[in-house]
Amino acid sequence: MKLVLAPLADFTNAAFRKIAHELGADLAYTEMVSAAALAHGSSPTRHLFEMLPGEGPVACQIFGHAPDDLAFAAHEATALKRFVALDFNAGCPMPRIRREGDGAALVPKPQLVHDLLVAIKRETDLPVTLKTRPGPSPDRVTLFELLDAAETAGCAGFTLHARFTSQMHGGAVHLDLLAELVRRAHIPVTGNGGVHDEATLKAMLETGVDAVMLGRAAITNPAIFAAFKGLPAPSRKELFLRHIEYLLDLQGQLSRNFPNDHVPQPDGFVSVALHRHLFHYFRGIPGAAEIRRRLNSIRTLAEPRALAESAW
Repeated sequence: MKLVLAPLADFTNAAFRKIAHELGADLAYTEMVSAAALAHGSSPTRHLFEMLPGEGPVACQIFGHAPDDLAFAAHEATALKRFVALDFNAGCPMPRIRREGDGAALVPKPQLVHDLLVAIKRETDLPVTLKTRPGPSPDRVTLFELLDAAETAGCAGFTLHARFTSQMHGGAVHLDLLAELVRRAHIPVTGNGGVHDEATLKAMLETGVDAVMLGRAAITNPAIFAAFKGLPAPSRKELFLRHIEYLLDLQGQLSRNFPNDHVPQPDGFVSVALHRHLFHYFRGIPGAAEIRRRLNSIRTLAEPRALAESAW
């Protein structure tokens, strides 16, 4: 059983990917990398390419709608010689992404998706994959046209978040469409969406997928990878403290590799992660609401460590 950590903006940086790999993830993705921002010289966008020593295999996910931008991003990511694949996002449902014509805005446009994949493939010798959705809404399924676009463009894999764009990240997961996709595909299929326990994992595996991608469930509980593989897992306290240490490693690496960029000092770097992500480690424990309130006001590294000691 192959388990994959999904690409998630603001979450799947090198620190979290390293934890996921240690807990049993077979593959992880970078955060979504904007091809337009990269092509226009955004140095902070290049920070998303960073990997930490000891990470397992990482695929780079890029998004955009302009062939030249995507070709440039593919060239730049390939030149780093650190990724095992390039993934093209044609499925992110967030309004700010779709407004620019990116992500799930491409779901109704299989021919454009094909052309963009061809532009990417021209600039890389890495395997190229597509991540998308079944269609804009249940009354408009474009999944199989998107599969044809991916296969005729020469893609090496296809990932389906089996919810329609209109569903965002909630509601029913359309395993019937995922199973039909597996039956029709001539390339490996990864299933994504709604897997959070043994029952939902089993249901997705029964579609015949080659791999299962975990996103939101992994953010809340990265030990889900270990649980699904029957591996021992550290305590939440240990994972929380380890995550902080890996964030500090990443902050130091960014500071060294991008000396002319503004990289927050260690306290600030970890503080941002606490507000966006690390508070999830405390979910479900007594006093979680108060802990969340305290995390929002943390400004020094000593504080979250002390909070972890008192919370567990």
